[in-house]
Amino acid sequence: MQLTRLMKGLDIIDHTGKTAEDVSGVFFSANQCVENSLFVAIKGLMNDGHDFIDEAVSRGAKFIVYEQDRQFPSSVTAIKVADSRRALGLIARNYFNDPSANLTLIAVMGTNGKTTISYLLESILKEAGFPCGVLGTVNYRYHDKIRPAPNTTPESYEMQKIMRDMADDGITHVVSEVSSHAVDLKRVDDCDFDLGIFTNLTRDHLDYHLTMENYFQAKKRFFSDILPQSRKVHPQKMVINADDSWGQRILNEVSLPALTYGMEGNRDVRPVNYELSLKGIHAEIHLAGDTVFIKSPLIGKFNLYNILAAMGAAFILQIPAPVIQKGIEKLSNVPGRLEPVASSQPFNVFVDYAHTDDALRRVLQTLNELREKRIITVFGCGGNRDRGKRPLMGEAAVSYSDLTIVTSDNPRLEDPLAIIAEIEAGIDPNKVRKVEAASLKFNGDRRLYAVIPDRRKAIEAAIGAAEKEDIILIAGKGHEDYQILGTEKIAFDDRVVARKILESRSGLQ
Repeated sequence: MQLTRLMKGLDIIDHTGKTAEDVSGVFFSANQCVENSLFVAIKGLMNDGHDFIDEAVSRGAKFIVYEQDRQFPSSVTAIKVADSRRALGLIARNYFNDPSANLTLIAVMGTNGKTTISYLLESILKEAGFPCGVLGTVNYRYHDKIRPAPNTTPESYEMQKIMRDMADDGITHVVSEVSSHAVDLKRVDDCDFDLGIFTNLTRDHLDYHLTMENYFQAKKRFFSDILPQSRKVHPQKMVINADDSWGQRILNEVSLPALTYGMEGNRDVRPVNYELSLKGIHAEIHLAGDTVFIKSPLIGKFNLYNILAAMGAAFILQIPAPVIQKGIEKLSNVPGRLEPVASSQPFNVFVDYAHTDDALRRVLQTLNELREKRIITVFGCGGNRDRGKRPLMGEAAVSYSDLTIVTSDNPRLEDPLAIIAEIEAGIDPNKVRKVEAASLKFNGDRRLYAVIPDRRKAIEAAIGAAEKEDIILIAGKGHEDYQILGTEKIAFDDRVVARKILESRSGLQ
């Protein structure tokens, strides 16, 4: 492709060298550069692409887009821009011929619920006959193609590339989970979204954003800056949880027309009647003037909120109510989101991705409303992430569990015992008694907790302590099929581990 075509729309400060030349490929990783390619030097969370310009040139890169001043060999065409991250998105959009212009593109934003909503919308869209792709935390998928998801939202170049692949393969609708990191790092600035969903905002990612206000502003920027530039035309472009205080701020501070959902007040999408159980959700939903009866195997009030969000988005996309109903009912479960682990045991085991204090509190509140006997919770906190939420998660877990087993999550480069100690700081010893791992016995006096750093042994201990009609919640990792110890990623899936232990227990009986 001609360099001049790739540069269309760029805020160029200066350039040296020839511009009327062909570019063989576009890269933002220096080690992938080839002869006559273009390298965009962007600053990442760990490394700065400007430090790898020489490597890119040595591998054949002839065109360099950069923002930090430096010297270049005369053989290189150097293009200085105000923001190389934004430049990467624009160049990628040009390189892949603006794929989102020809797709119906839906963004799902918020701390909790993004993945479940993406699965619900995927099911509804497929029921409506639309070939659908999904970019999210679990994976990137369309048709029978599944790719691992290194990030909830791909880097801007990868985002444009995947959308082009989807469009070329006949996909018409794409549901994308959009993270606050992605907005802040301008990964989606050059995508043409049809609408955006906001679920909620609770404490998370403060290791990156530092404050809740910064975190909110990153979310809000999608609705105030990115969504308004869309060329798509719909009666509403925002689907907002109006029960959430941060959602109310978006409604008050962003002028785009919105469809609201929630359980309080006169929301556009709201339940008229509903029934929750361990078997699922039965509800009568007011959908912007229509009434829809739904039955879903998903569990809990927070999943009813997720269903309302998906219904609102589908309504804006003019999908008929009977189709929305069938799409919701066909989704049996979402990977790692209060996902049941089947067994012959007389108790229930669920795996959930809850890795913030609010998410853990919500899922445990749901299970408390539905339980018949006791709740046993296994959880830990990730290393090299927001340390402030650790005691909050400890407090949330023991407040709603009869037995809490504190264990390791993904400790990464931190000492697992140090992480556990920070979790324990949130547990009041006057209310919750600490017991040894070898004696997880209930005596009815008060709640108990134990520390078992080895996650496999912690899950095994929870299953060993469970009795008839108990509920076990294994929280924090959800769909993840690995554990990060130091710099090593080992195979570890809570669902697989629990299933094997349950099968072993059945074999002994």
